[in-house]
Amino acid sequence: MTLVLAALFAAAPLTLEGDPAHTSAGFSVKHMVVTTVRGEFTKVHSTLHWDREDPAKSTVEMKIDTGSINTNNEKRDAHLKSPDFFDAPRCPEITFKSNKVEKESGDKYKVTGDLTMHCTTRPVTLDVAFTDQPVKTPFGTTIYAASASGKLKRSDWGLNWNKTLESGGVIVSDEVKLDVDVEYIAKPGDAKKEAQAETKK
Repeated sequence: MTLVLAALFAAAPLTLEGDPAHTSAGFSVKHMVVTTVRGEFTKVHSTLHWDREDPAKSTVEMKIDTGSINTNNEKRDAHLKSPDFFDAPRCPEITFKSNKVEKESGDKYKVTGDLTMHCTTRPVTLDVAFTDQPVKTPFGTTIYAASASGKLKRSDWGLNWNKTLESGGVIVSDEVKLDVDVEYIAKPGDAKKEAQAETKK
C-alpha cells in the first residue's frame, strides 16, 4: 500500500506558481537599425501544471501587466503604453496560454500557445528550458527553474507604429526577441506530496 501511494504521489501532476520576485519577462528590439533597446515587464504571474510522467499533458499560463513596462526611460515608457503601441488602458494584459507541449531532449521543450497582446490573439511557439528536478530552499519551499525565448513580428499583433529614416530603414524593427525567466514554487499540498514520495521510495 505504501509503495502504491508513493507511486501515485510521484505521478500526480504538480501545480506550480511563479514567484513574482524571481520572475521576469523581457524583450529586445532594434532601434535606428543599429542599436538595441531592451525592456521588461515588472508585474508577471504564471501558473504551470506540470505532468512529470507525460509532459505533453502539461499546461502553462502567463499574465503580464502591460502598464508595468520599463525601459529605463519614462518618456519612452509612456509612449509604449499609449495607443501607438500597447494601448495599456484598453488592453491592460498580455497573456499566454499553452495548447501544446513537446519534449525535444533533456530539459528542452517546444511550447505552442495563444499569445494575446494589444487585444489581439495569435499563436506562437517558444523554446523552453525546464528543470524538472526541484531544488529545496533553506526556507522550506520547493522550486523549479524555467526559461523561454522566442521571436515574433509585432505587426502581427497590430503594433504598427514606426517612422522611416532618411538613410533608409525604420526607427523600430518589426522583429522582437522575447526572454522569460520564471522560478516556480510548488504549492504547499504538492510540495508535501513530493516529500512523501521521496521518503517512501
